[in-house]
Amino acid sequence: MRKLKETILIVEDDAQIRNFICYSLKLEEFHYLSVSTAKSAMEQVVAEKIDLILLDLGLPDLDGLEVIRKIREWSDIPILVISARDQEKEKVEVLDAGADDYLTKPFSMVELLARIRVALRHLKKQNNTTTKSIVAVGNLRIDFEKHLVFLNNSSIHLTPMEYKLLALFFQNIGKVLTTKMIIKEIWGIGYGEDTQALRALMSALRRKIETNPAQPEYIITEIGIGYRLKEKRRSAG
Repeated sequence: MRKLKETILIVEDDAQIRNFICYSLKLEEFHYLSVSTAKSAMEQVVAEKIDLILLDLGLPDLDGLEVIRKIREWSDIPILVISARDQEKEKVEVLDAGADDYLTKPFSMVELLARIRVALRHLKKQNNTTTKSIVAVGNLRIDFEKHLVFLNNSSIHLTPMEYKLLALFFQNIGKVLTTKMIIKEIWGIGYGEDTQALRALMSALRRKIETNPAQPEYIITEIGIGYRLKEKRRSAG
């Protein structure tokens, strides 16, 4: 029997979908709470120790995008958006606002459960990262304390900007980072949204860490949105 301490908050105004999610989480022995409005969601986040939020965008009292923005003013709780909005522009806007992942309706429960497990696994890793200076994804390893990177146990040389970009991905393993978010973190808020410099930097980094840069194994492109450091096997410290 699974012994999970994490609490999942389901924020969904469609009773049929909400009940379906609740039933599926119950079968998997997850601990959860469910609400149908943004107001109730905010009350639960304040009153309870919530570890993951499953958030619909089309809420009756406040758009889910605003809920994300409000929560991100004071909390880093992982947020997995579940929405019928499937335009790339809308996904980018949600991710830029601070959501950690996005699942489009209709969805399979198998995929939702997989993404929940990934989100909770990342949460545990983040909680442990404060005591770790070395993190590994597959055969790629970064030493934050010494600013060193290893591939297949061999040290590889990165420029300061390449290291900064790779470190950003290692701090967000498995999470989609939008191009706007990456540019802001790497070059600063006043740089603008010129993606050419990012594409050139990404190309240079991939040539050093990927066996075949044209078919990357580590940093994959989320078309129209951004990039993701693909979770592979292990974390070391």
